[in-house]
Amino acid sequence: MNYLNFNAEKTSKTVAELNHLLADYHLYYQKLRNFHWNILGENFFDLHNQFELMYDDARIKIDEIAERILTLRYQPVSNYSDYLSKSNLKESKSNLTDHEMVSHLLEDHGDILKQMTKVVKAADDAGDEGTIDLVGAYIRELEKTSWMLDAWRMKTSDSLKVSQ
Repeated sequence: MNYLNFNAEKTSKTVAELNHLLADYHLYYQKLRNFHWNILGENFFDLHNQFELMYDDARIKIDEIAERILTLRYQPVSNYSDYLSKSNLKESKSNLTDHEMVSHLLEDHGDILKQMTKVVKAADDAGDEGTIDLVGAYIRELEKTSWMLDAWRMKTSDSLKVSQ
């Protein structure tokens, strides 16, 4: 690992947090597939398509996170039993309403964002700008997706805050 000029002890902390994030993304990906397959009702077309876009994005992030761990010269966790034990997320039922599905995803986004913050902190402590850059972009993208899902579930009579 000399070519990256990282402290092995500090890098191991970053990798541990990345492996938790990898586990989170695997459960999130499967939840999105579940919701994509099982969405019903008048919002079927919108959410069926949106969930597909989201799981395609999650699949890419899963690969990028694993490859970042490999770049840091560690082996990523790769078994579902490990994902289930490490993840901050929980599985969801399949027979939820559209609003319940979106609410579950927004809760997951909050948990994923907390984990991303842990990754960034560990990477910052290790002087690992590559991981900070990767996860920083994920934070921005997930915040935007969260805003859009939250706006979807709002009523048209709801209003936004007005700045002074």
